[in-house]
Amino acid sequence: MKIFVPPIKSQGIKTKLTEWISANVENISYERWVEPFMGTGVVAFNVRPKKALLCDSNPHIIRFYNAIKKKEITSGIVKRHLTEEGLKLLESDGKYYYEVRTRFNLDGNPLDFLFLSRACFNGMMRFNKKGGFNVPFCKKPNRFAQALVTKITNQVENISQIIENGDYTFKHQDFKETLKEIKPNDFVYSDPPYIGRHVDYFDSWTEEEEIILNNGLNKSDVYFILSTWLSNKYRTNEYVFSIWKSCFVTTKEHFYHVGGKETNRNAVYEALLSNIKLKNSISNSEMANRILSNQSQLTSEPKEYNLPKQLTFVLNEPK
Repeated sequence: MKIFVPPIKSQGIKTKLTEWISANVENISYERWVEPFMGTGVVAFNVRPKKALLCDSNPHIIRFYNAIKKKEITSGIVKRHLTEEGLKLLESDGKYYYEVRTRFNLDGNPLDFLFLSRACFNGMMRFNKKGGFNVPFCKKPNRFAQALVTKITNQVENISQIIENGDYTFKHQDFKETLKEIKPNDFVYSDPPYIGRHVDYFDSWTEEEEIILNNGLNKSDVYFILSTWLSNKYRTNEYVFSIWKSCFVTTKEHFYHVGGKETNRNAVYEALLSNIKLKNSISNSEMANRILSNQSQLTSEPKEYNLPKQLTFVLNEPK
């Protein structure tokens, strides 16, 4: 499956999990795809439903995709903007980044939003209490070299074609408002901030909101899938077995690599929770029993990861 990567970059993006999510929804029938937390939009843009309602509490994401939909932002405009702004960034040895950040926090230009998301530190999307983007520069003045500008331009063009060929509505609103708009023949994919883990998002996320989301999805009486985490090497997400205890669970092992040593591979078991049985899913109670009896939490075959091989040189002293 070819994965279409959106131009907006953010930590927590589902790019590496999109194929897995798509495989679990490909046989589900629905009239409209609904996302209360669209984020960068990577899941919807790869599932490519004919009709979709994509919402987020971050107004900048919605403004950006609505600008693409209205042709106010095109691949040509993006190429010109990033080339010109990238040159200023290089000539200022990176200082120009903070001028753009200040300007963006005043007028919210979606092109500046794209620039910041691709030039900030570690692809973070973080805002202060006043709603101001506050991520520092990535310290790479030559950030927008021609190769990267071409890559981003192609991403904009790909997403533009997907939007143009579908019936997509982008709305800036709280998830509770989106829950009110769910119709009988909708399918809901929900990707809220991961509860119980550090969250860098436009808004924070609480246990109360997780409960409201659960109640809203259950009352909507439509099929839904929710992305969350099940466990890491330190602890288990107990909310899976309390708030979401009526859901089926399917899991996938996802590794975060820090260095080449196996001891530095940090595994997280990602989970899809649903009110319908998915591929390789099991009941919530069965997963709870697996954890209690120290059995595997994977419901699918583990993926093999090729680690870099360490070369050893032996120096022979002359006899």
